[in-house]
Amino acid sequence: MGIFDRVFGKKDQTEKKSEQLPWIPLDSLDQLDKIGEDSKGRTQAIFKHSSTCGISRVVLKMFKDSFDPKWDCDFYFLTIQTHRDISNEIEDRFRVRHESPQLLIIKNGEVTFHTSHGGIADTDLSKHL
Repeated sequence: MGIFDRVFGKKDQTEKKSEQLPWIPLDSLDQLDKIGEDSKGRTQAIFKHSSTCGISRVVLKMFKDSFDPKWDCDFYFLTIQTHRDISNEIEDRFRVRHESPQLLIIKNGEVTFHTSHGGIADTDLSKHL
């Protein structure tokens, strides 16, 4: 597989990977309370995505391609253009400066790991879950 196929992927591979991702849409401020509470018993993750950013689109695709169904975690997906208020609250509540794309791992109500941009694709997520 060439580099362009790896980055941009073939349509049928992208659709298969997308179906495997157990995204929970993050579209309400109330969900942040649930994420904090649920993180006491199960790791929570928030993927912040910019629908207008090419880098965010490429990183999201790479994340989807590397997704492992064995990861024991709830994965929330936030599109910042649709819910900037939630993104702002994440920054305030978890004290992590906003970036996009951005991945936050939450355990026991605290962010235990976060990264953005190319760091998302470079991270061995299994070490943080």
